[in-house]
Amino acid sequence: MKVQTTRGEITLPGDMKGKWFVLFSHPADFTPVCTTEFVAFQKRYEKFRELNCELIGLSVDQVFAHIKWEEWINENLDVEIEFPIIADTGAVANKLGLIHPGKGTNTVRAVFIMDAEGIIRIMLYYPQELGRNMDEILRAVKAMQIADKYGVAMPANWPNNEIMNDHVIIPPAKDIKTAKERMEKAKTGEYECYDWWLCHKKL
Repeated sequence: MKVQTTRGEITLPGDMKGKWFVLFSHPADFTPVCTTEFVAFQKRYEKFRELNCELIGLSVDQVFAHIKWEEWINENLDVEIEFPIIADTGAVANKLGLIHPGKGTNTVRAVFIMDAEGIIRIMLYYPQELGRNMDEILRAVKAMQIADKYGVAMPANWPNNEIMNDHVIIPPAKDIKTAKERMEKAKTGEYECYDWWLCHKKL
């Protein structure tokens, strides 16, 4: 799909192939919560890029409004928005179900985390009243990349889990042989196990 952005026309997901990207919609330009979100995303942009992950904003506003809003943020908050913002005609928002029910053309606060193949891996939705936590979105990208690379899972609040700290979870055994092997690996210290179905290790 071709879209017009503040950085020119791009094709999604084609132009992002080989990169992860976070596509996030916001209700409208020149609104308080959205302004704080864009500043927060920009402050972490380099950390996303270190994970080979791009940021792409979206709302049903004209590109002129996006550009003027970017200028306002730069002039008043001393933050230059470097990632593209899609000026959606409604085509993308309608396709992804982003139009807020009963609120005109306002888009919901949605987050789509896409992998390097352009596959949606995570979807998050927030009400208009609640700004997003960008550190959680950054954590989710990093966690999914590690999960894919090493074939592991992440515990709650990783990397600060209450019982495993920064360890990762070994997927549960699916047969008796593997279950026994897990417990043997626990004896050698390769894994730490509470039981054969709950094993973890240092990454």
